[in-house]
Amino acid sequence: MGELVDIYDDNRVKTGEVIDRTTKLEKGKYILYVLAIVKNNEGRYLVTRRSLDKKWAAGKWEIPGGGTKAGETSLEAVKREVFEETGLDVSLCDARVVYSYKNEDEGGDNYFVDMYLIEKDFSKEDVKCDMTETMDIALVSLEEIEAVHKKDGFLHYERLMTALTEAGEK
Repeated sequence: MGELVDIYDDNRVKTGEVIDRTTKLEKGKYILYVLAIVKNNEGRYLVTRRSLDKKWAAGKWEIPGGGTKAGETSLEAVKREVFEETGLDVSLCDARVVYSYKNEDEGGDNYFVDMYLIEKDFSKEDVKCDMTETMDIALVSLEEIEAVHKKDGFLHYERLMTALTEAGEK
């Protein structure tokens, strides 16, 4: 069995059911993902490029994130995911949800997503890529994210822009 996750209902309440992450979900059942908008004291945002051996969106640029594990809160998950993917310890940083959304489709890919804004004093040299997750990192401006999106696509771009607007960053 793979990684275990909690199941949530339509109202985002845990049902008490725990399943393998790869299980296709029935209508009305969801899992929870988190994404981190990590901003340094120079106003630059941390972006990562997905490893080429990823099954979905290999080689694409995105912000750090991933799935919550069974028993884990959204906040615990986002701090863990940032550390796993970038080596940055954001455990003591203020992290606030700036945007949340729900996805449901016929293929059973049903989930909630919390997007966090995390501010931390760090430089590119402080970031250590987990090469199984990411093949590159960059500290970029919003304009640079937009340029990447126009050229090659940036994962979660529209929702990222909505989150940044909600957070007063745009």
